[in-house]
This record gives sequence, C-alpha cells and structure tokens, in this order.
Amino acid sequence: MRHFRIGTRGSLLAKWQAESVRKKLFAAAGIECEIVIIKTAGDKMQQSPLTQIGGKGVFIKELEEALIDKSIDLAVHSVKDIPTETPPLLSFPAVCRRDDIRDCLISANGATLANLREGARVGTSSLRRQAQLLSIRRDLDVRELRGNVDTRLRKVEGGEYDAIVLAKAGLDRLEWSNRITEIFAPEIFMPAVGQGAIAIEARASDTESEQVVANLDDAETRASIIAERALLAALQGGCQLPIGAWARIERGVMIMEASVTSIDGLNSVKQKLSGVPDQAAQLGQQMAQILIEAGAQAILSEVSRQRE
Repeated sequence: MRHFRIGTRGSLLAKWQAESVRKKLFAAAGIECEIVIIKTAGDKMQQSPLTQIGGKGVFIKELEEALIDKSIDLAVHSVKDIPTETPPLLSFPAVCRRDDIRDCLISANGATLANLREGARVGTSSLRRQAQLLSIRRDLDVRELRGNVDTRLRKVEGGEYDAIVLAKAGLDRLEWSNRITEIFAPEIFMPAVGQGAIAIEARASDTESEQVVANLDDAETRASIIAERALLAALQGGCQLPIGAWARIERGVMIMEASVTSIDGLNSVKQKLSGVPDQAAQLGQQMAQILIEAGAQAILSEVSRQRE
C-alpha cells in the first residue's frame, strides 16, 4: 500500500489538524501517513503585521510548492488561509466537516467585552476582528497580535494584553476551551470566510491521493465554503480585509449572512440572503453585489487607501 506524506505548518494547531486527517484516513481504510512539517512565510515573519507581509497565501504557498514538486502528497490547511485562486496543478478533493465558526474573547481577569475597562488593550491579527471590536467598543485600544495560539494565550496571561480574540474552533481542537471568557454570536461578530473548516489539497494529477481523501469531504460544508469564497472573490478580498461571512444549510435551504466593516468601526454593511445549496457560488456572487450596492465598495476602497 502506498505511503502518503501530509504537509502542514509547524504550529500546535496546524499539527493537530494534520494529525486529525491522518487518524481519519487510517480509521477509514488503514492508510498509513507521515506528517511533514513545512515552514511558511507567515510563520517565518511572526513579528510583522499580516497587513505588512502582504501577498496571497502567506500560510500555504510553501506547502503548495511542496505538493507541486512532489515532496508531499497532501496538504492540510485552515480554509480561511486559502486564497480564492487555486494553482491549476492543484485541487481540493476534501473539505472536512466544519467545526464551530464563532470567535471568542479570552480576557486576563474574566471580563466580557462589555465589561472590559475603558481603553483596554485587545489583541488580534485580523483587520475584520479589529473593525468589529471597534464597532462595538470605540474606546478599546485594539492592537496587532501575531503568533500561534499558545503564544497569544501567554501574552494575555502575562498582562501584555487585557484580552485577545481567537477562533473558538482552534481552542476546541487544542482542548483549551476552558480559557474562553465569552463566545460571540455570529450575527453580531461575523466570522471570517471559511472559519472553522479544514481543507485537504492534492495534486490534480494524483488521482490516487484525491480518491484516498474523497471520503472525508462533507458536502454541506463544501457548499457553504463555496458560497463564502465566491463572495470573497467577487469583492476581490482576502483574509486581511474586514469582510465577514457565514453560509450554512438549514432544512435544505442555504442561508448566508455577510458584513463589511470600516477599520474604525464606524461604518458597517450587513446583509442576509437565502438560496439553494447547489447554486452556492451564485449565492455568494449575489451577496457580493448586494453588499456593494449597500455601500461596501466605498468601505473597502477606503481600507485599501489606508493600507497603502
């Protein structure tokens, strides 16, 4: 039987995600896999804000290069890290069942967002989270925060920040949910595109690898991800723009909510649509157009101007 190599970043969370895929493949078909750690540009430049690093795919480019040169057979990614354009030589044969999509607050003294002291220092690397925090609490001192999950937790526990905002799914996977102070409702704190989902990438020419992981694909999660990523592509956005989206299937109907928020939190556009799951991409494109007509383009243009 073929021995498969799974590429991943070296963080605790990335390794957990790759290991979960390895275990599922072994449980399903007795397939043996080796985990290969690959350092990406995003990992190497952890002292720099993501907005300064720039470029697409800073957390997956080296993994994709390893796939193409056949150093690995599969790569495991957080969907929110994946650019909307996939290299033609590669494919995504599986999007695993999605975990919790919500963001959450971890504070040093157990305070919720509403109860944080005035001017409290709150850390996050995400422009989306920065904007949404300021839309709720204009007085907060929202600061850049890079590093892996364990590094970020140490910084809030050490008093460098009063609180930080992280994805709940990552904390759940690492069994650190007991650190959570408050879980944000997605209707108020819209998650990132793809948040909570894991995707497996392979070479498009490697039929065997694609077939091996195909059983891990979750149809409902894939449809939701298609809708969200279609929205992101239509808005020409990436993970470093203040765009939030959440698509899901309820009783056979796809429901999609999305938001665009100005960096200062003063302006926000939110919309909600529903459609059929097999037209997920069209729903995402339709959502993008509705957001643009409601004023999202002006917000995104201002964000781009400020970043330049």
